[in-house]
Amino acid sequence: MLPSGTFVLGGAASGKSQWAENFILSNNLDAIYLATGQIGDSETNSRVAIHRARRDARWRTIEEPLDLAPTLAGLTSKDAVLIDCATMWLSNQMMADAEISLVQASLLDALRRCAAPWIIVSNEVGYGIVPDNALARRFREFQGRLNIALAAEADLAVQVIAGLPLVLKGHLP
Repeated sequence: MLPSGTFVLGGAASGKSQWAENFILSNNLDAIYLATGQIGDSETNSRVAIHRARRDARWRTIEEPLDLAPTLAGLTSKDAVLIDCATMWLSNQMMADAEISLVQASLLDALRRCAAPWIIVSNEVGYGIVPDNALARRFREFQGRLNIALAAEADLAVQVIAGLPLVLKGHLP
């Protein structure tokens, strides 16, 4: 049985999305893939194509780059939702000049109210060097704060490294 909330953290290409997909499919629930990415170039298009090719007919995909609350509010306990990913969602919010503290609070509230078990995937961006520009430093700071808040909200927090889960909080069922 899935926990009511799961936070999956990892570096780029760490296997976190695939681990989260398999975790949802291990339960007998309707799998919803809530995609936050926006395709803006060929590199992103290639990454999205890899993710899409992995998902079969068991998944219903909803693409929503900014306002996740209406989708989360419409789910039931028979659903399980994978939000992939918080990093793209945050980037979209920053590019839309959103007030990050307000949209983050709205997302956390929507997760609390969601009737379906949720899994949200996010990137760990704090292991690298200090970025050389103000926008990148702001993003890194916002992402770190968002990751802390999501981990606090979740019953289970998992870091995925080389496709392997390391439980940070809670227990794998």
